[in-house]
Amino acid sequence: MQIKVRLFATLRENRGKELFLEPSEAATVTDIIGQLDIVKEEVAILLINGRDGLLDTPLKEGDVVSIFPPVGGG
Repeated sequence: MQIKVRLFATLRENRGKELFLEPSEAATVTDIIGQLDIVKEEVAILLINGRDGLLDTPLKEGDVVSIFPPVGGG
């Protein structure tokens, strides 16, 4: 199975903008962020195929996971 991961803002540092990963068939978003050394608290917005997603969502072939960190400022 192959999925695309899009990272935004500070999550791109030392990881890149887009990654293609081949997780196990039973992988969830939690597995992906662990593989990328992203701490759960660094994930503010999570989209799967452009829709709100959850960390325990099982992934499927061709899914696109977009991960955004918290945004500061005001």
